[in-house]
Order: sequence, then C-alpha cells, then structure tokens
Amino acid sequence: MTNKNNHNTPAIKVTCQLNRAGFALNLDLELPAKGITAIFGQSGSGKTTLLRIIAGLEQVAGSEVHLGHVCWQSGDSFVPTYKRQLGYVFQEANLFSHLTAQQNLDYAIKRADEKVDAQYITQIIDLLGISSILSQYPAQLSGGEAQRVAIARALLIKPKLLLMDEPLASLDDAKKAEILPYLERLHSELNMPILYVSHSMQEVARLADHAVVLQDGKVVVEGELTQVFSQLNLPEHIAKGTIISGKITEYDDKWQLAKLTFVGGYFWLPKQSIINPEDVRVQILAKDVALSLSCPIDTSVQNKISARIVDIQTAQEPTTILVKLAIGESTIIAQVTKKSVQMLSLTQGKEVWAMIKTMAIVR
Repeated sequence: MTNKNNHNTPAIKVTCQLNRAGFALNLDLELPAKGITAIFGQSGSGKTTLLRIIAGLEQVAGSEVHLGHVCWQSGDSFVPTYKRQLGYVFQEANLFSHLTAQQNLDYAIKRADEKVDAQYITQIIDLLGISSILSQYPAQLSGGEAQRVAIARALLIKPKLLLMDEPLASLDDAKKAEILPYLERLHSELNMPILYVSHSMQEVARLADHAVVLQDGKVVVEGELTQVFSQLNLPEHIAKGTIISGKITEYDDKWQLAKLTFVGGYFWLPKQSIINPEDVRVQILAKDVALSLSCPIDTSVQNKISARIVDIQTAQEPTTILVKLAIGESTIIAQVTKKSVQMLSLTQGKEVWAMIKTMAIVR
C-alpha cells in the first residue's frame, strides 16, 4: 500500500498506469525532492521502468511526472529527455570510448543548461577521486573508476535530479566496496535529490534516507528508510532486519572496534574507514538477533541491550517468527523459533535482552 506523505515542496510526483503482456505498473508516488530515495525490489518489479518514465525515455499515456513546480509530463504535454534537467547513471558506465575521461566530462559540461563554474567542476572531481585518471581512456580504467567518471559526467550537466539505475550492479564486491564511500560523500556534500534503484540492502542501508519498495509493479510500502525496513509484513524476498542510524562516539584501537551510539543505546561494530562518523548507518539482520529474559554474563556476544517487545508477527513460517523490539526510540527485529516464543513466553510489552554479535552488524 502506498503511504502518501505530506512532504514540503518541491516534491517528485509520479503517477502512471502501464499494462503490458506479463507486466503492469500502477503507481501514485510523491517523494521528497531531497536526499537519496531508494527504489527497492526484485527484478521485474518495475524499478527501471519507473526511472525511464521519469527520465522521459519511456512515454506512457496518461502519466504525470512533476519535479517540484516543473511539469515534465501531464495530459498531452510531454517534455523530451534532453530538455529535462536530470542526470542518469546506468549499470554500465557507457563512456565515450574514443574520448579520455576528461573529454567525457567536457562533453557533459557543454550540455549543461547553465554555466558550470570551475569550483563546481573541481568539487565533483575531488568528491569522486578521479583527478589522477582524467587523461586515461575508458579502456584503461577499472570498472569502479569508469563508473565514478560516469557519475561525475552525470553531475556536471548540473541536473536538478539524479537518477541512478543499479550503478554498482556490474561491479564485483571489491569494486562495490571501493565506490560506496564516494557515493556516501555525494550524499553528505551535495544538495541534490537522487533516485537510486537497487536490490542490494547493503547499498540501501548505507545511502538512502527514504525508500520505496516495489513488488509486481505496485508500491508495497514507502516512507522514511528506518520505518520502512522495520515493518514485519515486507515481501518474503527481503532479508528481514532493521537499519540503525547513529554516530561513532568512541574507537577501541586495541581491539579494532568502533562504538556506534544511536537513540536508545549503542553497539560495538568492527572498526573501519568511516567517511562521516557523525552519520553512520548499519543493518542488523533479524536472523542475527537472539533474545534472553535476563542479561547474559558468560557469553562472547559483545552487544547486549535491554529492549521491549512491541509486536509479534502472526505465524507465517512453519518454524520461525519475527519479534519487533523497541530500544528507546529505535527498533530492531529478531527472528526466533516458535518454540523459543513459547519457552520464553514472549508477548507484546515484555522486557527482554537482545544480543547481536559484533561481526554480524552489516555496514
């Protein structure tokens, strides 16, 4: 079900009804025109089609597309893609092979609807860490380098909206780990709305502020990131868990750990290079959360925190059940067996201890 939000203008508004053989898309969305909104779902759920409609690459009769007070499609009115102030980053870098990285950027600068000043160009090059590769041709770049140049090219046309269609999908895990910090920097330093299509919870957890979950061409749920993924009734293919936002308040150099403090408590997680210790997000999978009626003493688990049960999922799986826990104003989800629910007499309102292994907290 779509959750309509009362966002302050400007907003990104999309309404469309598309019916094809074996595929349908029925959407009525109003999204914040700020930060990163993740469009999340399985292959075939309609994520890329939604982006193509917003970009004007796919014209669907009767659709409405608005960015703030600017109308890109309504009734018989249709603004072609090249007249929409947007940048588009695809799964593949799609750089011009006969041009150097710098010449690819120059092409974008010439296409910009407004003058691109030298300070902005330098900012984008520095944010994406590509100054040392600008003289190279695409064939000389690694996949991660090429994609960073592609992102810079999209940003240098000075778009009002950036669309990113699974920009890391073609990269291996090592290259994804390399490029994610650069995307985090874009998020923290650029005031530009981004629609980010992905089926990776890791990417969504680290980057997004807002989320739309699609299934079979319809919105299952939409809203603020942590609220969306703390629900118990998400589609089965989504790994059950929650996203916690906080800041690093302490480092333990001896044991290579970092203390993430959030509203309600703190967790220890593996120490690593963090771009912005003031804004850190981690994903805690429900399968990695264990429950106890008392605070365990003799255990290797570092993260033990008092919590209160606020919801228990109606029995769906044959052996397991989801338990939603409140930790102050934050929530996490635990996946436990039905036998454990009965043995511990777990009920709504009961006080318990949640235990999460340090190495299980996904960043």
